[in-house]
Amino acid sequence: MNGIEFFRILSLRGGLELEILGLKRSGGSSAYSLIKKEFNFKGSKKDVLEQLEEHISKIKQERIKSNTR
Repeated sequence: MNGIEFFRILSLRGGLELEILGLKRSGGSSAYSLIKKEFNFKGSKKDVLEQLEEHISKIKQERIKSNTR
């Protein structure tokens, strides 16, 4: 996974955090629906955020491992 793809995931996480607080994206799909569709996560917004956080942690660990080789 390149840096741009990883940054996109981080941006989606930020959008979902804002949606949980009550803000909405203008136009297009919500971060919540985009994340659920792309990663096939299930549950409420908070459940999806937890799943996304786990996914981000795994990506970070993989990036660290690949950089130390």
